[in-house]
Amino acid sequence: MTGHLLDSYHIILMSEGVIQQEGPYQQLLATSKEFQDLVNAHKVTDGSNQLVNVTFSRASIKITQTLVENKGKEANGNQLIKQEEREKGDKGLKPYLQYLNQMKGYIFFFVASLGHFIFLVCQILQNLWMAANVDNPRVSTFQLIFVYFLLGASSAFFMLTRSLFVIALGLQSSKYLFLQLMNSLFRAPMPFYDCTPLGRILSRVSSELSIMDLDIPFSLTFAVGTTMNFYSTLTVFSVVTWQVLIVAIPMVYITIRLQRYYFASAKEVMRITGTTKSYVANHVAETVSGAVTIRTFEEEDRFFQKNLDLIDINASSFFHNFASNEWLIQRLETISAGVLASAALCMVILPPGTFTSGFIGMALSYGLALNSFLVNSIQSQCTLANQIISVERLNQYMHIQSEAKEIVEGNRPPLNWPIAGKVEINDLKIRYRPDGPLVLHGITCTFEVGHKIGIVGRTGSGKSTLISALFRLVEPSGGNIIIDGVDISSIGLHDLRSRFGIIPQDPTLFTGTVRYNLDPLSQYSDQEIWEVLGKCQLREVVQEKDEGLNSSVVEDGSNWSMGQRQLFCLGRALLRRSRILVLDEATASVDNSTDYILLKTIRTEFADCTVITVAHRIPTVMDCTMVLSINDGKLVEYDEPTNLMKREESLFRKLVKEYWSYFQSAESH
Repeated sequence: MTGHLLDSYHIILMSEGVIQQEGPYQQLLATSKEFQDLVNAHKVTDGSNQLVNVTFSRASIKITQTLVENKGKEANGNQLIKQEEREKGDKGLKPYLQYLNQMKGYIFFFVASLGHFIFLVCQILQNLWMAANVDNPRVSTFQLIFVYFLLGASSAFFMLTRSLFVIALGLQSSKYLFLQLMNSLFRAPMPFYDCTPLGRILSRVSSELSIMDLDIPFSLTFAVGTTMNFYSTLTVFSVVTWQVLIVAIPMVYITIRLQRYYFASAKEVMRITGTTKSYVANHVAETVSGAVTIRTFEEEDRFFQKNLDLIDINASSFFHNFASNEWLIQRLETISAGVLASAALCMVILPPGTFTSGFIGMALSYGLALNSFLVNSIQSQCTLANQIISVERLNQYMHIQSEAKEIVEGNRPPLNWPIAGKVEINDLKIRYRPDGPLVLHGITCTFEVGHKIGIVGRTGSGKSTLISALFRLVEPSGGNIIIDGVDISSIGLHDLRSRFGIIPQDPTLFTGTVRYNLDPLSQYSDQEIWEVLGKCQLREVVQEKDEGLNSSVVEDGSNWSMGQRQLFCLGRALLRRSRILVLDEATASVDNSTDYILLKTIRTEFADCTVITVAHRIPTVMDCTMVLSINDGKLVEYDEPTNLMKREESLFRKLVKEYWSYFQSAESH
């Protein structure tokens, strides 16, 4: 902190939301008692009183630049984030079968189609009855209307049956596909999220799921229904005026050819629309998360323009799809008009008396309907073919290779495991991808019971990877980790992760209440929670809230300060009382008072536990029992900090020297 303050031209000292004093560093240091206390507290927290005992030649001090591990693009296209997967060509019935092959979908679809078919038969019988008997003197008006009404009531009943089964089809298929997608995403390993931009996931769980929930069931029914309508109308039309078959048969052939020609481009355009939509969603998510930084640098216009450009790219493909759809409809209407004109011409040129007036009226009414039925049929099929692309895109994320089993029934650890907290790491090798390089190269060491282990190293050396391996966020490529005699690779992930405590560098709170964030599974009583809040110095803060433990926590815990959020994470660990506690530089982003509370509570409450600390700041590990130094994924040294400080070639000694050099140079200013 002191180094950053020295580089500042103007400092504002705040307390309880009020500006107490402002001015340059030296002026505040000379005039403000509160500012002096802050600087002194920082020195104590950073362990400067321990470092001052270590003397170094000022001539030999040289600050070394840290090595940043490049986890981005690698050579020859072997990059971390690859281009989004997109199907190509006509997949035939495969996506339709994927949609129907869920929760008896075939049965619902068959019954719905059968209901619509019977509905059409009843309608045709209605029209035939009326056309054949409207001039028949032997059929009374009552008989004519009564039979017509019965046929109409039957068609209405089967239409209702069709609608109910369509709704059931949509509900069952959507529910099953949604659960399968969520299970696949929640069980996906961490490398998947490292390689997949957020926008790709957001577009699938938002727009693609919405299309599947609301559009596909009805589009599927309309496509089947309007196709049945068209062919039934064409059949009746051909029976009444069979001469029209001379024109109708070539018309059907040309229609199918036009439809296939349209599908070849329309499906690809819809796939491009889905892909470009991911870019829009990803950019919006990045912009929202970085809104403060964007406003700070006054780059709102640039991000707004980029968002418009991405929307234009997405809308462009949608426009081309709409234009191609209109191109198809224009040609279909022209063909339908030709068929109707041919039928009317046949009726005119045939000798009088060939058809009765009732059949002529029926033929003309069906001929006029033929145009709309053909357009609606092809348009419904095209709409369905475009929307079924959503099932394709959802299916891509429904079969992600998942993590290991949550629970291995045949190999569950004891309920009180780990009993002691001894961690044995044997020749551990880690790589993030099967074809990627090794990140950890055969690390072997043992964390004894009750020891406080500090893990140090330069940026990108593999410190966080070692912790990820402990929680099996990444699976070992070689070697193993044994905790109290149990190989962690042989047990379920739930049994493993639920037995450890962790206080992360970035405190995470979830939308809900204080009680839910401390005890999400409702395993502890209110009294136990209040005791933990007292140990975390949060009891008074929560009691001041009107609702106490039921006080609200908004998204990301933004209605609580950074220090309070970190103390909540400490409270979770205290409630769990794990024998192994992991600290991922838990004090890196908090003020000195919170830092002091965290360190004091950990020393007292976890005195007999194994505490593993990933240190990004050297003073954090100065009071550890043992220090593990890692460089480029290799174990360099593992010993007590006092012994390491005595070795000239020690990496830990070099890191301390670099830190102390920077600290002293900051103080000298």
